[in-house]
Amino acid sequence: MKFVLTNAALRAVGLSKTFTLHTQGGIVLPVFDNIDLTVKAGECVCLHGPSGAGKSTLLRSLYANYKPDAGQILVKHRGATVDLLAAEPWEVVEIRRRTIGYVSQFLRVIPRVAALDVVAEPAVATGLPVEAAQARARTLLTRLRIPERLWSLAPATFSGGEQQRVNIARGFIVDYPVLLLDEPTASLDAANRQTVVALITEAKARGTAIVGIFHDAEVREAVADRLFEIGTQAATTAVLAVAEAGA
Repeated sequence: MKFVLTNAALRAVGLSKTFTLHTQGGIVLPVFDNIDLTVKAGECVCLHGPSGAGKSTLLRSLYANYKPDAGQILVKHRGATVDLLAAEPWEVVEIRRRTIGYVSQFLRVIPRVAALDVVAEPAVATGLPVEAAQARARTLLTRLRIPERLWSLAPATFSGGEQQRVNIARGFIVDYPVLLLDEPTASLDAANRQTVVALITEAKARGTAIVGIFHDAEVREAVADRLFEIGTQAATTAVLAVAEAGA
């Protein structure tokens, strides 16, 4: 069935995902089944459920890091509705460049690249002049309390909290229509958590559709318009299957 997004910026239809443990006798672990999720422009949906329920797997699936076994992931990209799961690899790259941003829990960058350039790079990739991209990067790094003396250094030398703030700045430098956030405040102090809340609020105000995982209840209550519950069945099944494999 062909869908056309109208009021939504992102929609998952009939999404199912399993993992196969090839090193444990080919055991198949169901993660989630027949998920339907719609996210509107300017809305923040928080994925909610116990550890192991499949929240991060769903988020990575929405970014096409994981390929679900069934379903569609529809995104409004440059005026057209595109099924991310049926898209060609070059289309996925273009969608990630311009339409879907992703802030993971960990910063993964090329070694020896300065923090300022790490943050500016996604904006440069969209065609923004380097000078303008670096100006945006300076603003974000300042808001996130990364000292200017560190901007010319590679983030690999930074503390975990500093790396996460660089990661957040990189994720927010482009005004993506859709933004996926995987525990963006997990390693931050109170002041920087509030800065991230402000960045999310500003993104919502300009129409960004956000899907996030927020284990910090205070942050979740501040930014989430609604919760999307992911059940406990997958987590329970996974525990039982691994236990049986080791028996």
